[in-house]
Amino acid sequence: MKIKIHPYLKVGLKGIASLLLIVFSNLYLQWCQNNLSVDLALKFAFSWHTEKFFLACLVLLLFYGLLASIAGSIGAGALFYSIVIGILGYANYLKMAYRQEPIYPDDLKMVTQFDLLHTMIGTGPFVLAILCILVALAAIIWSIYRSRKLSKQQQLLRGMILLVCTAGLVYVSHFNDSNNLLRKAYNRTALWIPYSQKMNYYNTGFIGGFLFNLRVDAMEKPADYSEAKMKEIAKKYTEKAAEINKDRDQEAPNIVYVMSESFSDPSHLKGLTITGDPLKDYYAVADQTISGKMLSQNYGGGTANIEFEALTSFSMGLLNPQMTTPYTMLVPKLSQLPSVVSYLQKQGYDATAIHPYDTSMYKRKDVYNVMGFQTFLDQDTMTYTDKIENNPYISDASAYKEVLSLLADDQKPQFVHLVTMQTHMPYEGKYTTLNYQASGDGNMTALENYLQDVSYSSTALKNFIQQLKQLNRRTLVVFWGDHLPGIYSDAIKEQNETATLHETQFLMVDSEGTFSNETVPVTSPFYFAPNVLNESQQPINGFYALLLALQEKLPAFENGQYYQGEQWRSELSLDAESKELYEAYQLIQYDILQGKQYSLQTDLFG
Repeated sequence: MKIKIHPYLKVGLKGIASLLLIVFSNLYLQWCQNNLSVDLALKFAFSWHTEKFFLACLVLLLFYGLLASIAGSIGAGALFYSIVIGILGYANYLKMAYRQEPIYPDDLKMVTQFDLLHTMIGTGPFVLAILCILVALAAIIWSIYRSRKLSKQQQLLRGMILLVCTAGLVYVSHFNDSNNLLRKAYNRTALWIPYSQKMNYYNTGFIGGFLFNLRVDAMEKPADYSEAKMKEIAKKYTEKAAEINKDRDQEAPNIVYVMSESFSDPSHLKGLTITGDPLKDYYAVADQTISGKMLSQNYGGGTANIEFEALTSFSMGLLNPQMTTPYTMLVPKLSQLPSVVSYLQKQGYDATAIHPYDTSMYKRKDVYNVMGFQTFLDQDTMTYTDKIENNPYISDASAYKEVLSLLADDQKPQFVHLVTMQTHMPYEGKYTTLNYQASGDGNMTALENYLQDVSYSSTALKNFIQQLKQLNRRTLVVFWGDHLPGIYSDAIKEQNETATLHETQFLMVDSEGTFSNETVPVTSPFYFAPNVLNESQQPINGFYALLLALQEKLPAFENGQYYQGEQWRSELSLDAESKELYEAYQLIQYDILQGKQYSLQTDLFG
């Protein structure tokens, strides 16, 4: 006997099922955010942060309503919604595990980077995710096709839901506007922690943290920002640069930047024992020149942010915390961005960028165009593309061959910016021969493969430096690791200071051996350009003159990490002279990235 269900009851049951789906999906996101802890997820939702949890449910309901109305079916919408949330939560769990930071809105732009995603998460999860997406898309398409049979009343209701949900999500996207009602509702109970997005997401929930990182201004406007102030600063430091430059008339050297993926020295970490010396060849070079440690903004990732600092000499620490990736969120919108590239081009240099991978990563193709690179070579346009054993990435040795082929043309000085890939994660299974052993808490197989990786990288660097001596033109190299690899266990990380987990190796070397043997305790990548030009007695601009003065007072800093008086501080403390330098730097950075770019109408950038 077939039981007939009253239409209103059927609608009610579907409504209850939809609400349960929203609640469970939000719990799932919290579960992934809290390292798969059911206890923490439940306490967040029903004990500690209940109001924020249900505000997040409202946002998820709008998203679900949008999908269901597009599909014309609650079931198809629920399927697609569940798969999207499932993949998002899993991706957040992986990013937290590897990089100690959550998924940001801008990370979603990487969903088309299939090769990288496949390599990072493995074949099984990748294939499963693709199959789920295909099933969901098929269900949506089939449901849209069938929805033409809906009654006029149902079509009207569908259209109204689509309109309301779309308008609601557009309004939600303006979360950081001062008058946004959702933001005001969150502010009733939320404790925002801008300097630590990891804690921010923990305290406000995945959705709250995600919304906090939606579009925002690059920087807050300094109180004394004006055209007159920018001209005053430009005049002062341009005159300082002119004084420094008056006796500098040497031939322009080649300059090579090498940002080495995840290059660092694991022996500096407490809790690990390393057998052998994988960085022997690196130190053979470093110990004869200017070298030391570099402060990286991130642990386990954030390559593009370090690159942004090194090329522009602007600091991530001065940006709004929500400006998580300037390469994708900010730079492509600019028509002009002064950098070491644009400065050297004014000095007659040719500029080439090399990245042995995909050109679309972090919108590098667009970014390099804004900065003024004339050529961008990637894995498809490079001449030398050899790999080592099972490593899926082009080797450093091959990348250096590519650089040398460019430097062979000595008609003009060259600026070459190389971003390597050989030492990118994942590490397990890269090499069959492992010459170094490690012991300690965590995945030692991954670490031992990493040790082999940096050993090959060190040897390639040493050989490259030797070959530079055969060139007709003097060549300067700035080499640095962008961040530590995200392979260390929580136990290892707990044994080490925050600064230690953000310190990588760097060196500056001159092919003619003129740089003194100097050990730098720590520096920041935005000091690289002024330092390599200054150490090699090349002319500098007013902006670099300011940075050289600031470095004497503040040798390295990021948000919440300040190296002053030979020790790390969590808060910035400045005397009058240091404050003047710091605020001038802050004003210039605001002017270029968010303001009217008054300083581009002066000679500040040369």
